[in-house]
Amino acid sequence: MGLGDFYVRYYVGHRGRYGHEFLEFEFRPDGLLRYANNSNYKNENMIRKEVYVNKCVLAELKRIIGHCEIMKEDDKLWPEPDRVGRQELEIVLGNEHISFTTTKIGSLIEIQDSEDPDGLRVFYYLVQDLKSLVFSLISLHFKIKPI
Repeated sequence: MGLGDFYVRYYVGHRGRYGHEFLEFEFRPDGLLRYANNSNYKNENMIRKEVYVNKCVLAELKRIIGHCEIMKEDDKLWPEPDRVGRQELEIVLGNEHISFTTTKIGSLIEIQDSEDPDGLRVFYYLVQDLKSLVFSLISLHFKIKPI
């Protein structure tokens, strides 16, 4: 697998009392990790960070994505984005390109009550893993708390 055939982007956000609040990150084929966290609560400023990760990190990211088999899923039965918010996950892996969109998920009960609990569960746990990885990388590199 070459460098140019891998990309991951995740977004979760909503518009509410404090404006457009969101968390977004992406891994680019050249190893650039871009991170943004915008919250206007208590007049917080947007946090934007960029860091390059090495091939080992990208390889682990590919392994995590491949292992969970998210590329086999389809979001057509998942809850639509609503006033609660939206989540987006885009992955390019080799010659496969997927893009998922759903509402913000507050609990596992919401997953169980959905029309596709198995697929949504795969999405939910992958997102948790990706966020943990990104928060760890940002915290280690910049010594900040990303949340």
